[in-house]
Amino acid sequence: MTKRTKIIIAIAAVLVLAVTAFLLVWYLHVRSTREREEWMRLVEEYRAEKRARYAEENAALAPYETDVVFLGDSLTDGCPIETYYPKYKALNRGIGGDRTYDLLSRMQVSVYDTKPKVAVVLIGGNNLDTMFDDYEEILKGLQGNLPETEVVLVSLTAMRGDHKGKNALAALNNVRIESLAEKYGYRYVDIFRVLYDVEEGALCEAYAADDVHLNEKGYEAIAPLVTAEIDAALAAWEGNN
Repeated sequence: MTKRTKIIIAIAAVLVLAVTAFLLVWYLHVRSTREREEWMRLVEEYRAEKRARYAEENAALAPYETDVVFLGDSLTDGCPIETYYPKYKALNRGIGGDRTYDLLSRMQVSVYDTKPKVAVVLIGGNNLDTMFDDYEEILKGLQGNLPETEVVLVSLTAMRGDHKGKNALAALNNVRIESLAEKYGYRYVDIFRVLYDVEEGALCEAYAADDVHLNEKGYEAIAPLVTAEIDAALAAWEGNN
């Protein structure tokens, strides 16, 4: 085999590898894009189903018949409120994956139309960096549309594992949430400190279903704090109405 032939074979081999690598990257990109699109389609279907169910529930409610509406993302969505808040006539209006702007976009069907005595808000964990682009608009919406409703703002939770590095930002954001509660005359409850393992610097393992969600013990740990604020809010509502 001549030197020239060896060079041609080597070049051909490199080209084959390059084309193969390109096709592999392209295939993975296309598959990833399709999987992401399919995931987003399923998420939107889930949200649409939730909103439709909310509208049906709302149609059967009288104004201020509902004691508490819980608003939020998966932390609320995944909480069996009948288990941890059994003494209230309550509605769970949490949707997994929601960011602050998702909640803002569905306030009418999620809470305005229900006219609850108390609204409990826990949102922001899915968009920590941008949550305050919309967070205050949620509060303004509650104030403008439900002036008689008492509002309880709940702090963000601690996280663990790959999300552990977000805890400093979550804690900083909680300071701002508390400040906004004071600004609007709303109640604030800090669940971060109850769920946080100081030694590990993360969500306490005993309370974690995974890196970001709570298990039964986690919900049990925060329920007394949230209940105390709901009770105070209901007492205030009764005194004003």
